[in-house]
Amino acid sequence: MWDVMPIRRFPEFAAAWQALNDRGPKTALLDVRFVGPLLEAFGTGRELLAIKGDPKAPTAMAILQPCGFGRFETFQPSQAPVGAWVSDERNAPSEEVLSALVRRLPGVAISCGITQIDPALVARPEPTRKLRTLDYIRTAYVSVEGDFEKYWAARGTNLRKNHRRRRHRLADCGIAPRLEAVTEPAAMAGAVADYGVLETKGWKAGAGTAVSADNAQGRFYARMLEAFAERGEGVVYRYWYGGRLAASDLCIRREDVLIVLKTTYDEEFAETSPAMLMREEEFARIFESRSIRRIEFYGKVMDWHTKWTDEMRTMYHVTEFRWAFVPRLLARLRRAKPAPAQANVPAMTN
Repeated sequence: MWDVMPIRRFPEFAAAWQALNDRGPKTALLDVRFVGPLLEAFGTGRELLAIKGDPKAPTAMAILQPCGFGRFETFQPSQAPVGAWVSDERNAPSEEVLSALVRRLPGVAISCGITQIDPALVARPEPTRKLRTLDYIRTAYVSVEGDFEKYWAARGTNLRKNHRRRRHRLADCGIAPRLEAVTEPAAMAGAVADYGVLETKGWKAGAGTAVSADNAQGRFYARMLEAFAERGEGVVYRYWYGGRLAASDLCIRREDVLIVLKTTYDEEFAETSPAMLMREEEFARIFESRSIRRIEFYGKVMDWHTKWTDEMRTMYHVTEFRWAFVPRLLARLRRAKPAPAQANVPAMTN
């Protein structure tokens, strides 16, 4: 039922992967133009390609990685919002399908997890003796309905007031903000490099997580966005304060869904919140175009998300265990684990 092979063979089956995504979830996040560059930039070579059914016309495929003794999970670098699993239908993978996969994995595999599943793409299954689901994060999205003026009027009073105040401040300084949408394939590498310049000036540089033109993240985003732009599905929004780049969004789209992958801004302009001002103009343009019906953020809901939308859903993980006693044993061990010791802190007195 399942064939499991080294990940180096992925290019042989890339067309089959693409066909599954086109028939099933139809998301840009599982397109080969996203998954291929992701593997090149962040793969270790230890990943496995699993194919269910006829390799020329499979019904499901997954990219898996070992994550501990006897455990496997879908390939999941932080740049990937969803796990590397595609199927020709949007129903959740059944226990029968996953149980067969666990038994085909190398060694004595104990479990196989499909991580970060979006319920908008794959329905959440009911737990069974061997299959467990776990909440991951709540993610926010914006339904693009009606006109922008109505949407904007429904935002919080403070948001609209703060935006007016910030725009007045920029005008008083003689700064005219300008939104640019970069869509040409040849311009993507430069747009990502410029994005990286902003990010390396901020706190992410100190944390070692900033995008730059010469690191794996930068190479991934440049190549991936170029591939999407060749199909008219890649866009980098850039917000200029006069002649200086103040904020930028890296985005991809598929059909009527736009996905905001990453956002950054110049922290020197933090007082005027350029990323927020950029998003106002960006959304206005999207509403006006009427070609996008949903904007996805794909990240843990933060306070700033709630200023733009009250629409959210919960992403989840699925884990299939080889034996039914394993999840029961793990649950028992978790319950038996002692609580962290509380430090003896003297009572505060006035």
